[in-house]
Amino acid sequence: MDLFPYEYRPGQGELVRFIDGSVRDGMCPVIEAGTGTGKTVSALAGTLPFSIERGFKVIYLTRTKSQQKQVIREAAAIGHGVLCVAIQGRTSESCPLMRDDPDLSSGTAEEISKLCSEYKKRDAEGRRCRYFEAIEAADIEAWAERVRVGHYGPEEFSRLCEDAGICPYELLKRILPYADVIAASYPFAFVPHILARLEEWTGTPLHRMVLVVDEAHNLPDYLREVQTFEYSRAALDLAEKEARDHGDPEIHQGFTVTDIVGVLREILEYALREYLIDEDGILPGYFLEDDLMSRTGLTSVSIIRMCQGMEDLGESISDRRRQRRKLPRSYVGSMGRFIRAWISGAEDCHVRLVLGGGNPCFQSYCMDPSPAAAPLNECHASVHLSGTLEPLDAYIEELGLERAVPKILPPAFPPDNLLTLYSDEVTMRYEERFVESNYSRMMDLLVDTVNAVRVNTAVFFPSYGFMDRMVSDGLEGRLGRELFFERSGMPQGELMEVFDTFRASEGSVLMCVTGGRISEGLDFPDRSLELAVIIGIPYPKPTARMKAMTRYYDGRLGDGRMFVSVIPASRKMRQSIGRLIRSETDRGVAVILDRRAASLKGVESLPSDDIPSAVRAFLSK
Repeated sequence: MDLFPYEYRPGQGELVRFIDGSVRDGMCPVIEAGTGTGKTVSALAGTLPFSIERGFKVIYLTRTKSQQKQVIREAAAIGHGVLCVAIQGRTSESCPLMRDDPDLSSGTAEEISKLCSEYKKRDAEGRRCRYFEAIEAADIEAWAERVRVGHYGPEEFSRLCEDAGICPYELLKRILPYADVIAASYPFAFVPHILARLEEWTGTPLHRMVLVVDEAHNLPDYLREVQTFEYSRAALDLAEKEARDHGDPEIHQGFTVTDIVGVLREILEYALREYLIDEDGILPGYFLEDDLMSRTGLTSVSIIRMCQGMEDLGESISDRRRQRRKLPRSYVGSMGRFIRAWISGAEDCHVRLVLGGGNPCFQSYCMDPSPAAAPLNECHASVHLSGTLEPLDAYIEELGLERAVPKILPPAFPPDNLLTLYSDEVTMRYEERFVESNYSRMMDLLVDTVNAVRVNTAVFFPSYGFMDRMVSDGLEGRLGRELFFERSGMPQGELMEVFDTFRASEGSVLMCVTGGRISEGLDFPDRSLELAVIIGIPYPKPTARMKAMTRYYDGRLGDGRMFVSVIPASRKMRQSIGRLIRSETDRGVAVILDRRAASLKGVESLPSDDIPSAVRAFLSK
């Protein structure tokens, strides 16, 4: 059954057949396919025939809502009665009753879910959430058919449900068993209790699912994040306030919550004095446990009991808040869970750190993504797709994929459409970046390159701080062009407004960061971007955490620097450069301002001693 809905372009038929054969054999295809390959539709056309035949479900994992919409659009193009739905984590925005309450906007998915259970209960007058109550009278099969025909995105589906007076989230859960494709965010596969819910809601066990990982180059870092936990000075302040608000009860052997908060503050301050180097520092494995015992006189068993006391108190506080229709949150409970997790956590793949900055904290950082990647080996098959995944064997080894079959597709567009240059006059090497001669030459090269042609240009900085430094040193005035800025923590709506306005402009400059949201996943079609200037190679800063990871990978895979520094830097560079060529008619120039580009594996670039002239010559053709 050929479900590909378009005329095949070069390489697409091969890709679909490769995915289909691999999925039928229960394998894990790992694929690098550049822009123009049609990765989303090829993955669907390659996984659906087998899945429909066997009654399996395709779980298409994405990081963003825009990627989910793309999955729905391609499923609509395929047709054949394919039902595709998108599911996202719970937020207050997903509930018609919670949306307008600003106190709920910071709620986690778990907190919103617990609060939702309170809304579902009948109050003293026999009333409960009308949107949930309407589910009982809803014709689920009719709604599933409506979604099958309408191909609704998440926002459109929510509006339809609310207009009908039905809870969007509850209705979606009931439609999931009918779905052929579920576009879901990463947690639905890689956070165990959320995956268990997905299996329950769909009525489908993991071994009858085919997982598709979109933008797979992001997955290792995501899996590290979900296994990392931390606790900050600000959290201690909140726990202390909460404890005082509830009478500061004794939790174990004469100790109150505020007593333990005081001890943890002392330990944190001591760690900052003794172990912090620059922005972080490595702590001895049993640092927190030993110091808690030393300062309190408690045994390790008593400390665990003390944690249980805090968790029990936190649960009581959380329950009372939920009953008052407040976020079921407890900072005291979080402190107990943190101490327990720190003491009982695995030592082999975590590094214990103290982090400085405005809100210093303890952090247990997971260096190894493979434990959280277990669902990729337990499902029937998993498909991994990215335009910047090389070296594939490194990705496979890092995640511990057991049935991997790698494949690299040639570029879909003429390679002559892209020119990549680098300058050997400057470097962003950490020790040299602010040397006056290097920094001033970097500024001059950037200004001369951008001003050489009046085309839409993106400048990718190594950090927001370096961007701000150059702007404060007069960069904006020297460019004399309209500038648009990507800012740290910018809300998605504001970012997209900046992005869309820049794309519609002529001869403007977009100031952004390598590895940021603009450098990945956003398209600049036609002439909306013709020049990209990349300042520096995005090697990670040589922090204590990076040094620990390098040692860990030296032991696990034999070449820590390659896995921790070189490969991530190359992938980020290729993502930024990839913004230039999004169709067969696009042409562009990428300029790397760093002599280390000459030895960066995976990024092919040419040296130039007159970059502005080379840029003008190429773009004037």
